[in-house]
Amino acid sequence: MDKEFDYDIAFSRNIGWVTPQEQAILRDKRIAIAGLGGVGGSHLLTLTRLGITKFNLADFDTFELANFNRQAGAMVSTVGKVKTDVLSDMARDINPTLDIKVFPQGLTEDSVDAFLEDVDLYVDGLDFFAVEARRIAFAACAELGIPAVTAAPLGMGTALLNFLPGHMTFEEYFRLDDHSEDEKLLRFLAGLSPARLQNGYLVDPSTVDLAKHRGPSTPMACELCAGVTATQALKLLLGRGKVVAAPWGLQFDAYRNKLARTWRPWGNNNPIQRLGLGIARRLIGKMSQPTPTPAATALEGVVAQILDLARWAPSGDNTQPWRFEIKDERYVVVHGHDTREHCVYDLQGHASQISLGALLENIAIAATKHGLVASYQRRLNTPDTQPTFDVHFRDDPQIAPHPLIPYIPVRSTQRRPMKTRRLTKVEKQALTSSTGPHYRVVWTEGFRNKLRLSGLLFKNAGLRLTLPEAFEVHRNVIQWRAQFSQDKIPDQAVGASIMTLQLMRWAMQSWQRVNFLNTYLGGTLMPRIEMDVLPSLLCGAHFLIVAEKQPETVDDFVAAGQAVQRFWLTATKRGLHI
Repeated sequence: MDKEFDYDIAFSRNIGWVTPQEQAILRDKRIAIAGLGGVGGSHLLTLTRLGITKFNLADFDTFELANFNRQAGAMVSTVGKVKTDVLSDMARDINPTLDIKVFPQGLTEDSVDAFLEDVDLYVDGLDFFAVEARRIAFAACAELGIPAVTAAPLGMGTALLNFLPGHMTFEEYFRLDDHSEDEKLLRFLAGLSPARLQNGYLVDPSTVDLAKHRGPSTPMACELCAGVTATQALKLLLGRGKVVAAPWGLQFDAYRNKLARTWRPWGNNNPIQRLGLGIARRLIGKMSQPTPTPAATALEGVVAQILDLARWAPSGDNTQPWRFEIKDERYVVVHGHDTREHCVYDLQGHASQISLGALLENIAIAATKHGLVASYQRRLNTPDTQPTFDVHFRDDPQIAPHPLIPYIPVRSTQRRPMKTRRLTKVEKQALTSSTGPHYRVVWTEGFRNKLRLSGLLFKNAGLRLTLPEAFEVHRNVIQWRAQFSQDKIPDQAVGASIMTLQLMRWAMQSWQRVNFLNTYLGGTLMPRIEMDVLPSLLCGAHFLIVAEKQPETVDDFVAAGQAVQRFWLTATKRGLHI
């Protein structure tokens, strides 16, 4: 700096929300922070910017690559370095006059008295799984009359509890007692978030493993924790504003746009809380069981990784009319087939050929992730019913990973009503150009035109649901009570309501049941409305991809499939659904 550090200037922008006299009080306070990971590091930096100048810091850990998504001190330059050293330097880079006492062995029974000596406030930054260290800290705070704040990062929000002198203690609230470690962790989690706002959007429950001390985290939650905690610190240290104390708590979830004020008298002994604990135990039990997921290749190597992405190509009824033969790391044979013999929809095998085109496009896109260019040639001596392709890969150090790669496994069919806003010119241009020079896109928009198309699709669905040949296809391709399927359509992806699915599952046990429902009870009406009429009306637009010339050969339909896949992936990249 060109001039000496000046505390009053550095923190002058706090004035207005606090008075100069209050800022001086904050400057004189000492805060103890145990744990300098995801929330602890952000606590230290936020409180330093608030103007706190005295800290006791306890942590025994070093930074590693797995900390990068959420920890303020985790950077390439700090991997392997001691957290207390790194965060102390970062804080002093904000205020070089800080008085910091470091406890590099962490928080223990032997160090807790020194750690809390002359402390005005304890801020909990310990790892979620550090149960015993947390109990030591809060028990000592209760004995010494030191207010203690804990804010947990949950999902994309934070849950706050304050344990204040003269109010319910940490142990009285959580009731950890002599339970097993897993039960203690469960009780701690349940007590932190009685409102459970974070539960609704956990996309992969298998990432939560209490036994292995593993769980997902987000940087947003850690920063929210720091903001909420610093606010509590300000109120407690200055004695202004209402502070909620356990058994009262607060939980804010930025993802769900919700704030909950919680109250659990008797803590985890509360009857409602005990019921919640029982439910949580069952949920954790389910999480510990293997989660069904889409099948993944067991092969290793670059080609296997490319094919693992390529297999996400769309195909009629998820039949995946292809098989892979890996010759070597630069050569794969794709053995295609069609389903015309048993599928009424696969007219002359064209639907399967389009799917093979989508697969080959996926291969070409996925190859760029590994600096490879993919080229294919169809074997002319194979029948049209079994088209076979030789796919070769060559190195290209100049090629960059294709921007559509991340969207290959998330591209999907949307069978439910969507938003009705019109597509923008930019969106249309991106989608139209994605198909390539030999295709054009025809757009159908406006309520009247969408109404006409909904009528067409309503009649089309009537045929699909009343043809005996189609019934056989549907019965064979739907996998009931499933979220994923290796080679069928999981019923959860059909797009029908729960009631309609229940009726479908019963009816499709035999053609006689289906025919009876269709003839006398209007059995096709609800599926047609739910899966055809409503999505046709409640959408932004309908489209047609039109080739310059009439497709005739297998190669024509394969090329069309490539264009369709590029269009579909581009739509997915732009947040649009088909």
